[in-house]
Amino acid sequence: MNDLSSARVNRVGEHAALRRQEATKRILEGPIAPTLIRLAAPNVLLVFVQTAVAVAETWLAGRLGTESLAALALVFPFAILMQMMSAGSMGGGVSSATARALGADDVARAEALIVHAIVIAVAMSLLFTLIPGVGGPWLYRRLGAEGVVLDEAVRYAAVLFGGALAMWIANTLASVVRGTGNMAVPSFMLIGVALLQIPLAAGFMLGLGPLPRLGLAGAGLAQVIAFAAGSVAVFLFLRSGRGGLKFRLSGIVLRWTLFRDILSVGAIACLSSLQAALSVSVITGLVAVYGTAALAGYGIGARLEFMQVPLIFAIGAALVAMVGTNVGAGEWQRARRIAWTGAVLAAGLTGAIGIAAALAPAAWIGLFSSETSVRAAGTPYLRIVGPFYSFLGLGFALYFASQGMGRVLGTVLAGTARLAVIVIGGWLVVHFTYLGADGLFFVIALGMMVFGLGAALAVARIARSTARKHWRGDIRQG
Repeated sequence: MNDLSSARVNRVGEHAALRRQEATKRILEGPIAPTLIRLAAPNVLLVFVQTAVAVAETWLAGRLGTESLAALALVFPFAILMQMMSAGSMGGGVSSATARALGADDVARAEALIVHAIVIAVAMSLLFTLIPGVGGPWLYRRLGAEGVVLDEAVRYAAVLFGGALAMWIANTLASVVRGTGNMAVPSFMLIGVALLQIPLAAGFMLGLGPLPRLGLAGAGLAQVIAFAAGSVAVFLFLRSGRGGLKFRLSGIVLRWTLFRDILSVGAIACLSSLQAALSVSVITGLVAVYGTAALAGYGIGARLEFMQVPLIFAIGAALVAMVGTNVGAGEWQRARRIAWTGAVLAAGLTGAIGIAAALAPAAWIGLFSSETSVRAAGTPYLRIVGPFYSFLGLGFALYFASQGMGRVLGTVLAGTARLAVIVIGGWLVVHFTYLGADGLFFVIALGMMVFGLGAALAVARIARSTARKHWRGDIRQG
């Protein structure tokens, strides 16, 4: 019986290895656009489901009242920061390191990276528990919260960030699987997380059935439970070896070189996520000057902006795997073509959504609030900022491509320039003009344009520098 079990396990491992090798070959040799679209497709489906979660949470918060909507707007930048860092930034570092190892045909290194990625995830989750979780009251007061709004925000953050480890482990292990070129398994796992999260959020927020009525804090508890279940699911998948890589502890020694493989991309990339969240936090604090209704209206509008991030991530996760695998194999010219193809696709999708929102803002805002004052605040945001979403898509897609290249500093600095525009421009609008919140929205739009064009310049410079190195190498060989 033991011999039969061992033989079955070996066959499973052999089939998984063959599938992984075939996936790597398609990434290295297949037509770029069709391969990118095929890899991104499961992620796009995930985006629609995660969008439903965001819409459901905001709708449920609207049922609780304007104060809950305002509290959600205060905590939202930190919640999305955790999502962006765990899945897109440090997660991108994990995917990039895994893809580069497999591109170089070093399976043992790729498997050793799993344990190193988990160690990093644990450390990062502790930061989120301590800073926005424990330090929440101070942060939200600084952003202008008080009274009921402050109390709601503090309770929500305490639950959400108290269980930060669940999201970090789930997204980290999903990033390992994405690095192999397998987008379907992590996408369907996270779809399951989202489908579980929606009914749990409704039950805990509104007190449906036997569940206690926890208000906004119920949304945090629902997320923690759902991501904990997702963590178990993806861990069991890796443990089985069916993905071509197998989680193992035996024989694994923690090495700085493997931490560096992840952190050289992920740590710098986290600055990009931090800057994006800081941008929204700064604007949130400035908009709070104009009252609770303005804050709630802006929060509804800004949620559509941040919902572009999962859409771009659908393409970006595929870009990290494709670009990283080609870089690991030394195919830099193909890696650059993949980067620009993904950037054009992302800019087109986000631009179309932004223009649609600008033309019909009531269709989005009306989903969450019927109050005239809230609609009056959210409408100009969508009309002014929506047409500039294409620059956001361009910048973030190139940021993901630069993760695959292992060279993210330039695109991160593009995000720094965006943050500088928002901080300086927003402060000037509030203190020296009578433009009100509309002036802040023009600043947001300008920041997006700076980010997109700056990221394009950064990737173009990477392309020129690698081309020169290869040319010099050819000359030396000749």
